[in-house]
Order: sequence, then structure tokens, then C-alpha cells
Amino acid sequence: MRDGAITGETSKEHPAKENTFLIWTNGAPGDFELRCSFLIRPGDDKGFSNSGIQYRSRVVKPSYWVVSGYQADMEAGKTYTGILYEEKARGILAKRGEKVVIEPDGKINVVGSTGRTAKEVEASVKHGEWNTYEIIAKGNHLIQKINGEVTVDVTDEQEEKAAKSGIIALQIHAGAPMFVQFKDIRIKMLK
Repeated sequence: MRDGAITGETSKEHPAKENTFLIWTNGAPGDFELRCSFLIRPGDDKGFSNSGIQYRSRVVKPSYWVVSGYQADMEAGKTYTGILYEEKARGILAKRGEKVVIEPDGKINVVGSTGRTAKEVEASVKHGEWNTYEIIAKGNHLIQKINGEVTVDVTDEQEEKAAKSGIIALQIHAGAPMFVQFKDIRIKMLK
């Protein structure tokens, strides 16, 4: 904790060996709404900083707190904040501004728009400042928002891979030095 926020930081002297996570141990939510604020900055002049909020995930390497599953992605750059990524699994499931159906055979089908283009979503991100993230997971329908703007809307119909519940975790990414903070984390279980 630093300044009332959960803080993750790496440096040249103390790098992350691989992506690692702070895992919430009070349950494995299925249907829920999660809201929080986040701040992410690079730790050096390379400009790299990547993190995310894992949800409906599972621990795959307990010795280093590594998880796999859905991730509401965020970064210091201008491409990934707001996308839906599946850590250690299917990869990018939806880019910003996309309404997606993942077909039963795993094909990612972009069926429409969230109403905002990727550039419009990017314009709503406050780089180097606090932003809000919202995740709504209900059944196989997943919605993510940044600062109130819907970034992705995904229906996952790939039954054998679509997680219906799982852990929540906060990521610190391997690579160049970085800094990320989370605060005001709230979760509401849906019926």
C-alpha cells in the first residue's frame, strides 16, 4: 500500500521474473460488477507499463502467483487499455470499440461496435492520471468500461473455454520497470 492504494512497482534492480498477480482470496465470483480506480505509469524512459484486472480466472502457478483467464487490460501506451485479453489462454478476445461473439468453435466474430471507435475510447483515457475501470460479467456476457465509456462488449459462446466464475487478481507485468496503483475497489455480486 502506498497513499491508500494497492501499489505494484518493478525496477531494474527488482524486476518481475514473469507476469505475477495479487490474488483476492475471498471468493470466486460468477456474475458481478466490479469498479475501481487505477493509475499506471512507466518506470523508465522506454514508456512501457502494462497491467490488468483478472476476473473469472484460475491460479496456474501458485509458487509465483500466476493466473490465467479474462483480463481487463491497461497500459501506459495507447493501444491496450480497455481490451479484453485472456492471459495464458486465447489471447486478445476483443479490441477497443468492438462488440464480439466468440463462436462455439472459438472463432472471434466482430458483430458490431460499442458505439465508440478505438480512437474515441483512447481519447477518454487519462494517461498518467487516475482512471476508472468497470467490469460487468453476467452469464457469458462481459462488458468493460473505462471512465464510463464501454470499451468492449463480448459474448463468449465457446462453452469449454468460457469461464463462468473464478478468482479476481491484479497484475504486474514482467519487462521494463513499471508502476501501477489500484484503489476504491468495489464488487457487487449479481443474482
